[in-house]
Amino acid sequence: MSDLIPPGLVTLDASLGTTTHDVITHLANQITAQGRATDAAELAEHALAREAKTATGVPGGIAIPHCRSAAVTAPTLAMARLADPVDFGAKDGPADLIFFIAAPEGADKDHLKLLSKLARALVKKSFTAALREAKSPREVVDLVAEVISDTPAAPAAARAAAESAAAEPAVTKRAKVVAVTACPTGIAHTYMAADALAQAAAELGIDFAVETQGSSGSTPLDAALINDADAVIFAVDVDVRDRGRFAGKPVIQVPVKRGVDEPAKLLTDAVAASTDPHARRVPATSAEDPAQGPDATKESFGGGLKRALLTGVSYMIPFVAGGGLLIALGFLLGGYAITDVADTYLGENTLWNLPEAGLLAYLGAAAFKIGSLSMGFLVPALAGYIAYAYADRPGIAPGFTAGAVAGFMGAGFIGGIVGGVIAGLACRWINSWSVPRWLRGLMPVVIVPLLGSIIASGLMFLVLGGPIARLTEALNDWLSGMSGVAAAGLGLILGLMMAVDLGGPVNKVAYSFAVAGLGAGSLVENPAPLMIMAAVMAAGMVPPLAMALATVIAPKLFSGAERENGKAAWLLGAAFISEGAIPFAAADPLRVIPASMVGAGVTGSLVMVFNVVSQAPHGGIFVFFAMNNTWPLFLLATVIGTVISALLVIILKKFVRKSPAVQAQPAAAESAGVAA
Repeated sequence: MSDLIPPGLVTLDASLGTTTHDVITHLANQITAQGRATDAAELAEHALAREAKTATGVPGGIAIPHCRSAAVTAPTLAMARLADPVDFGAKDGPADLIFFIAAPEGADKDHLKLLSKLARALVKKSFTAALREAKSPREVVDLVAEVISDTPAAPAAARAAAESAAAEPAVTKRAKVVAVTACPTGIAHTYMAADALAQAAAELGIDFAVETQGSSGSTPLDAALINDADAVIFAVDVDVRDRGRFAGKPVIQVPVKRGVDEPAKLLTDAVAASTDPHARRVPATSAEDPAQGPDATKESFGGGLKRALLTGVSYMIPFVAGGGLLIALGFLLGGYAITDVADTYLGENTLWNLPEAGLLAYLGAAAFKIGSLSMGFLVPALAGYIAYAYADRPGIAPGFTAGAVAGFMGAGFIGGIVGGVIAGLACRWINSWSVPRWLRGLMPVVIVPLLGSIIASGLMFLVLGGPIARLTEALNDWLSGMSGVAAAGLGLILGLMMAVDLGGPVNKVAYSFAVAGLGAGSLVENPAPLMIMAAVMAAGMVPPLAMALATVIAPKLFSGAERENGKAAWLLGAAFISEGAIPFAAADPLRVIPASMVGAGVTGSLVMVFNVVSQAPHGGIFVFFAMNNTWPLFLLATVIGTVISALLVIILKKFVRKSPAVQAQPAAAESAGVAA
């Protein structure tokens, strides 16, 4: 395999600079000097652009910058062992072993084969130890030839690696990794992360299977796949369902967005964890693992609270969505007066004994009542699944009960959150008790639910319920009394939050705030929560719609791939899937995100000023009937914001120069990932 990495492309114990730009530029110059590329600057630019998307540093002091470029004339490896390590974005520190993979444009099979074989070899301690001990470029070439071609290395290389190889035999079987992806709404990031991980696994030569715990349901991983897996990746913002299936497996847990942004790195970390006896493992129960946060042995209280809240909201959304749409359908069929007669119609009449108002009124009463009952589960479901996130299944009953108590006392969603947190923490604490063997079977089904309910519901009744109810009443009064500048200001803030990270944590906070308030909203007595929901939904529609419009108005400012994404963004935006703008924000965050924020903020303000309402938490323009007569104003506000954002992004792309890709650093890559 000397045709891939000749000795002239091996640099040992040299200082090539202090940044990724310095190192990659030096290696690109070397490749060009060897006659394997026609333009060193173009090759370096492509490699650094790839580096800006996802840092290529991996644990163990290793980095694998790579790219496909028209400047490359033959598949090539360049290797450098640095005297002064350089930060390539790995969490364990800078890298001293650098492998630069350069492939010709269109040479996908060569590129992927090189990347997968080399990446798998670099997780073997015997291989990296031999590279660090190699005395000459020829020795390095022989070592690399062995792992790429699966043929025995030259005797000199074998001797250099003998000691390490004796301690750790080379592993030839393919690594096996399984994953679970989940986000609070389960609509976009869940599936984007799954696809990104699957694609990266194919590139790296890893056997991979993924379970998407999304809004459309999930097909659980086969037990045999889990048993055979070397490691598990949890790319989730909410709690993993049936986590106990993975008990004992090495685990990498991260926010779902990292599954989209850094799939190859997560897979490499998972493979490394599979051979690390000290790697974090999935516990048999959540009580054994108070640290369920990403990449930590102990989760902070704030991190655990965020995860629990997002879990509660994700399970609450179906109750709100179904209930809100059914109530709106009831009004559509039976008119607004249906609220006063629904109980009478359903109690005294049937399909064979219709009321005087007729069939539509009867069906409207049924839809309204079913929707109202569904909405009645909002606070108990929120509390129940917050507790579930802390204590797994034993926490569900105490959480639901605490939520029901909060509803009974008028404490609303704030009471549900407090009750759910107390129930979850109490159940997790009780579940951690050391009890006799004969009592263990009763703990999850009797002892934990009983004592957890007493603690959480007792505190709600005796201590917390009253003050929280008064706080909720004051909050509702304040929201109901908002008008003019105050309402516009709140809409502006919510709109900015919806567009700042497009499905990220800030976006989820705004959305969760709106959804949680729906239970207290009503068209006549308290429309403010319904207005907030409409503002959040309209603002979230603006970024993808604006990008779609911009690709139509000024197609030359966008790449071919972006123009194709723009076509899909029309539907995604209309359906209130903000993530439709992510490809644009990832490619150009400094111009796309500010433009999106301005338009979304304007839309949020206009919706509040126009008194637009929405009883549905999702669906965009397709749930217009849940907006009563205000949907034309909803559409107007959305169009205004879309036009503003589209024009702004066009102006910024024309007149504000983008920073050259060759100056991107791993830190910039990470900030771009957050913005996306």
